[in-house]
Amino acid sequence: MSAGRTILVMADFDALLRHNRDFARTDARNRVPAIPFLPHQQLYVVTCIDPRVDPHPLLGLELGDAIVARTVGGRVTPAVLQDLAWITHLHREKTPDAGWFDLAVVHHTDCGAGLFADDELRRGFASRHSYDEAALRDLAVVDPGETVRTDVDRVRRSASIDLRVRVSGWSYDVATGLLTEVVRPAASPDPAAIG
Repeated sequence: MSAGRTILVMADFDALLRHNRDFARTDARNRVPAIPFLPHQQLYVVTCIDPRVDPHPLLGLELGDAIVARTVGGRVTPAVLQDLAWITHLHREKTPDAGWFDLAVVHHTDCGAGLFADDELRRGFASRHSYDEAALRDLAVVDPGETVRTDVDRVRRSASIDLRVRVSGWSYDVATGLLTEVVRPAASPDPAAIG
């Protein structure tokens, strides 16, 4: 075998099912919020699909603590905004007196979504699968500090998201394991209050 070659191992679903049965024998599955859209820590996390950026170990979260949305690059896409709008609608309609949650948008260093910045690779993917190349280019995460600001702003400007949701932006360094605050937690400004 040549040096530097990576060996990929297929998932062992029998082992995964054994772990699931072990889990089912515990009472951990009962540690869920009474209302599913109001997690224990009132936290909604949007982050990358990269397995190095699993928010549960990174933030010390347990089952029922947070709503987690994972997208390529942790980008706030129209689908993420729709999901967030639905959750805020449920909150407003079903639990109007409950406290509101925080939304943490997390982008990270060494992100594979940075490859969307490669014109040739992106163009080939877009043409092969009939995707909008400009939309794909906008998904690139080369500087997580910059892109997370863009996505926090996208959430805060969305007319579909309740103004009481506090939104923050974070950059996760895969080398150090540390999160850095990029955008302080704040609720969206009320357009009527702005003038």
